[in-house]
Amino acid sequence: MSLLDTPILSAAIDWLAHGLWQASWWQIVLFTLVMTHITIASVTIYLHRHSAHRALDLHPVVAHFFRFWLWLTTGMVTKEWTAIHRKHHAKCEQPEDPHSPHVHGIRTVLLQGAELYRAESKNAETLARFGHGTPDDWIERNLYSRYSWQGVGLMMIVDLALFGAAGLAVWAVQMAWIPVTAAGIINGAAHYWGYRNFEAPDASTNIFPWGIIIGGEELHNNHHTYPTSAKLSVKPFEFDIGWLYIRILQSLGLATVKKIPPRVAYGVARPVADERTLEALIAHRYEVMAAYARRMRAVVRAELPTLRQQALDASVLQAVKRWLHRDVDKVPADVRSKIEQARAANPVLDQMVSMREELRQLWLSTNRTREQLASDLQAWCRRAENSGIAALREFSQQLRAVQARQP
Repeated sequence: MSLLDTPILSAAIDWLAHGLWQASWWQIVLFTLVMTHITIASVTIYLHRHSAHRALDLHPVVAHFFRFWLWLTTGMVTKEWTAIHRKHHAKCEQPEDPHSPHVHGIRTVLLQGAELYRAESKNAETLARFGHGTPDDWIERNLYSRYSWQGVGLMMIVDLALFGAAGLAVWAVQMAWIPVTAAGIINGAAHYWGYRNFEAPDASTNIFPWGIIIGGEELHNNHHTYPTSAKLSVKPFEFDIGWLYIRILQSLGLATVKKIPPRVAYGVARPVADERTLEALIAHRYEVMAAYARRMRAVVRAELPTLRQQALDASVLQAVKRWLHRDVDKVPADVRSKIEQARAANPVLDQMVSMREELRQLWLSTNRTREQLASDLQAWCRRAENSGIAALREFSQQLRAVQARQP
């Protein structure tokens, strides 16, 4: 009997070809997608919302499952990930930001985001300053942190055993999933491309309204606006699958949600804006300014025919539509002159921009008392309602009806 005919070799060849599960190609693909999705859920629910931002508390059994799963599928250490992410929020878009595309370049973050993460994980100062409150029990010290790479090694053995040679491809996808989706797409694209619901003080964007593939992290502008919220969707058309999982865990008594985005409530408009109006404005400033931006875009659409009659360059009209409703410091330098041209040519747009900035200063001012700020808000509302601009008058009336923060 030749060597090729031996039962052991035949069994080895069969195992390499099919693995222990004898799975078909579509079963292998489905298994890989399920495994990577559990990893994404572990990152967004445990590392991000629970550990980094304390937006929810998890039952110890659930939290430990996520820790174990991440050890198997990523080798990431809770303290390192938490510290790096907290530093990202504290230093967002600044030179100290560990992975800002506006600091390191979009190409670098997209293609080398995992390398940026590994480099920052060696920074002892980052871990000491931002890594507080993370697991420090026996198993963390003696297994998960001490032997972080052995978990992914064990995962490779499991994949090979189940699927034979194809298990290497399964394992490779598992290992690439977080570096590509989280370290690359979220840290890169979600600070570079997409839409913005709110004028958060950074460049964060929502790259897609349905957060499914990356666990809801696609809604990154919402997250940077309300970083301590366990829920990342805020608009009716948005969907955060991570929030769905959290609600399921909550219904089973395995999670406790601590905070979600505040809801703006409107009552009867007060005769004049007072300190309660000021308090509500500051508490709901992102939603209020988003409402102002919607009215401003409507005014732009109404004024475009007038601008065209003044023979302004087409690039000026595009700049007005794209940037006029944004904070001045968010407008690119090469666009600002075009915005100024439009403002000089149209008093209505000029007043809309000026009053938007004045309103924003009510929560940015640090040298005025509460009473002075309330007086400034009263004066702002009077000028808005006497401006002759319907959008300003209606916005001011709506602003006087805003109620204090709702849970």
